[in-house]
Amino acid sequence: MISNSSTLGLALAVVFGAAFGWLLHRGRVTDYNVIVNQFRLKDFTVLKVMLTAIIVGGMGVLVLVHLGLAKWHIRDANLLATLLGGALFGIGMVVYGYCPGTALAAVGTGSLHALVGVFGMIAGAILYALSFDWVRTNVLPVWGVGKVTLTDVTGVPTVAVYAVLAVVALLAFRALERGGRAH
Repeated sequence: MISNSSTLGLALAVVFGAAFGWLLHRGRVTDYNVIVNQFRLKDFTVLKVMLTAIIVGGMGVLVLVHLGLAKWHIRDANLLATLLGGALFGIGMVVYGYCPGTALAAVGTGSLHALVGVFGMIAGAILYALSFDWVRTNVLPVWGVGKVTLTDVTGVPTVAVYAVLAVVALLAFRALERGGRAH
């Protein structure tokens, strides 16, 4: 039997997921051309949306942690795995024209080509799961630095990291707007 808190959690996941998809659509990042033009350095909408999401989400989590309503769950920093995963993710995004979130939101808008790519993502997830024992043995231990954060490495408080990131994002937005290349 599902408890009331589990039911509420599932309901909230659907509500927030739908809101996230709607915001991606409103931000125009469910449009294949907007994403491809980010890589062509012609349209910086994706950069703006992602930086905004990172800053707002990060500060939101920071506030929740400081209020005692959430806890940090720091994962091991496996830098080789991160570099390889980031490269695969980037190549996939350039070829496909979507990231997983924007792909699912695009499917929600009726995009058939995004739906085809979702099947590719599922196949990739299955292949990763099947190869995970090899990855755990041969990739994860290489350049693993343990459970560390930017605060641990730099000594800069987390709130200051987010403040600096926010300032950098605002300066980048301003530079993009002045350059006339942002949409």
